[in-house]
Amino acid sequence: MKNLRLYGYWRSSSAWRVRIGLNLKGLKYEYVAVHLVKDGGEQHSEAYRSINPMRTVPTLEWTEDDGATRRLSQSLPILEYLDARHPAPAFLPKDLFLTAKARMLAEMVNSGIQPLQNTSVLKRLKSELNGDEKAWAAHWNARGLEALEAAVQSTAGRFCVGDAVTLADILLVPQLFGARRFGVDLAPFPTLLRIEAACNELPAFQAAQPEKQPDAQPA
Repeated sequence: MKNLRLYGYWRSSSAWRVRIGLNLKGLKYEYVAVHLVKDGGEQHSEAYRSINPMRTVPTLEWTEDDGATRRLSQSLPILEYLDARHPAPAFLPKDLFLTAKARMLAEMVNSGIQPLQNTSVLKRLKSELNGDEKAWAAHWNARGLEALEAAVQSTAGRFCVGDAVTLADILLVPQLFGARRFGVDLAPFPTLLRIEAACNELPAFQAAQPEKQPDAQPA
């Protein structure tokens, strides 16, 4: 993989996941900011739609040795591709059950929480359905994190599944950031907070934080 390029947005939890993954694998990449709000959202431009027809971030682009350009979107397929192509450090345990458990915990975030707080969902909820988008997002975050706190108990070590970082941890950290944005009380989730703290001791997680991205906006 040459000329790695990541299209993302500083506060996107999905793009954040891929930044963590690339950092853990020690892969250098060019960061291309796609502003999801300015001028109606740069993701809707014709230029970006030609890169990612779904009009979302992240998109990972690279060049193969034969000169072919490859692209992947959606954070979990990107992370699993990186893990297959660059096996160390592994994002999944060797044990089949623990691999499935790590994927399950990741999907609880990926399918059960994040889509319900997605920028496009909240925008439609507020502007077209006259709903309280922050209350909506807070509800689904609290509900999902309550389930995640319970589900992680049987496998938690230093991290979500034992003492090595897995996909579950890569998805957890950005999601807790999102929960804080919507005012969710995280005190009921001590295991998740302990795991988050362990993750944030690692340079790969530190470098991926939103405020350290070139397109970060002032608080």
